[in-house]
Amino acid sequence: MTIRLKVLFSSLMIMALGLGYADVYFPVAAFSFERLHIFLFNLCTGGTILLYYTERQPAVSGRVKLFFLLSLVYAFCAFLKWYPVTLAVSVLLWGLVEKVRIKKFSIVPYDFFLPGVPVFEKFHQASLWCLSIGIALASVVIINNEYTHWVHMDKLTLDTFFLGYSFPLSLITLSLVFHMLKKIEGPKSKSIMELCFWTITLGVIIFFIFILFEKFVPQIFVTAALFTAVVMVFMLYYTFADSMQQKKFLTSGIGFLLVTAVTGIAYICLQMQDAYDPLRTKWLLHIHVFASLYGWNLCGLAVICRFDDFPIRLHSTTVILVHWLTALVLAPLGIFQGWFAVLAIAGYAFITLTLFFSGNGQMNYD
Repeated sequence: MTIRLKVLFSSLMIMALGLGYADVYFPVAAFSFERLHIFLFNLCTGGTILLYYTERQPAVSGRVKLFFLLSLVYAFCAFLKWYPVTLAVSVLLWGLVEKVRIKKFSIVPYDFFLPGVPVFEKFHQASLWCLSIGIALASVVIINNEYTHWVHMDKLTLDTFFLGYSFPLSLITLSLVFHMLKKIEGPKSKSIMELCFWTITLGVIIFFIFILFEKFVPQIFVTAALFTAVVMVFMLYYTFADSMQQKKFLTSGIGFLLVTAVTGIAYICLQMQDAYDPLRTKWLLHIHVFASLYGWNLCGLAVICRFDDFPIRLHSTTVILVHWLTALVLAPLGIFQGWFAVLAIAGYAFITLTLFFSGNGQMNYD
């Protein structure tokens, strides 16, 4: 990846975190900076990196450049509530994602059901498919909520569906994890890996449906199944993946994913209580969000961006410790105290810039 791309993506990631605090400290009536915060990280940066990684070309293709520019238009139009433009751009974004997916895989994702296809390829195709489906579903929700009003549900909101743009990043990160496990795909291990694939992909979809219908008990069961699947992935990866620098970052990422699952279960349990108060559980929700978005997803995107550069010259343990401190302590506290937000942005900038710009070579400082 070129220096220009690294500067672009790292700047957008840092800007995204900063905008995550804008609604708290610099609120603007009728506008949600939370949307812009989600879009810049998940769609503009994450979606573009996903397409770039899928094509695996030395230079960024015209399709990827167009996707990036249109995703910025989409992000700012959705933020400003210019929904006619947002819908028009959605069609183009969906077409670009599908064109890249079909060229890499096929029109119909029948590979999901073929036992001979490696699990990492299934996760890769699922990530692209979820990105295009997410764009389409968000458009349907815009049409319903702003124009037709056919369906009325408390959870059927744009912000709920916009959060779904993080799922493709989770899937492509899992593709990286399983790519490092492809050498152990024997009959027994392949069955476990296939089980993890279907549990995670279908589990998140089913979980999302239960969120829409506000069914808390089924949410707990689905989240428990997802947690079990992630534990299985962690055990396989920690035991069988080759010991290399990428493994440290992805293992740390799976740790963030486990934190996301545990805090998610805890938050659902608190929601079921009669004395539930959203303000009293706000801290837990933010730990959940930051662990997922700026913990787990960042690990995957960083490894993808430096995919051909490893090993890179840095002290992995130090970077990982700062990452955990920032994502789980400083960033959530920043919602309540401004100076923690400043420290979180500074810590996140250190992590991002270190991962993106440390030199590569055979020597590292681990």
